[in-house]
Amino acid sequence: MIYEQRGAQLWLERIGGSVVEAFFSNEVMDGIKAAQKKAERKKNRLRVHVGEDIYPVAKFWGAGFSVDLETVPKLRGLVDLYDGARHLSQCLIIRAEKDGEWMNYEFKRRTEAVENAPLDYEHDTSAPIALLK
Repeated sequence: MIYEQRGAQLWLERIGGSVVEAFFSNEVMDGIKAAQKKAERKKNRLRVHVGEDIYPVAKFWGAGFSVDLETVPKLRGLVDLYDGARHLSQCLIIRAEKDGEWMNYEFKRRTEAVENAPLDYEHDTSAPIALLK
């Protein structure tokens, strides 16, 4: 938690069972926030692909995800979600909401990506794999 106070900011953080308090100047707090944001981006491999554009995902939950407000334009419609190079799913974004320095997106539909196209017939398990001549 961060609280503004006369040109300085109070930073409260729970460590174990106790709360640690520290007062920092605004410049130092901006540096701390930037470092935390950079570490979060580095840690997370999730990406949103919109056409040719790729944006890093900061947080992901069952019904949506959030991205950095500064780097991503307002998204709407169909997007692809990737974990590194692996295609996870295709999502239909229906709602965007600004939350501080993050833009939260919620999707109506999320379709898991599959390696192969679904078969339109029943596969016979007793059929031969190959024909030998």
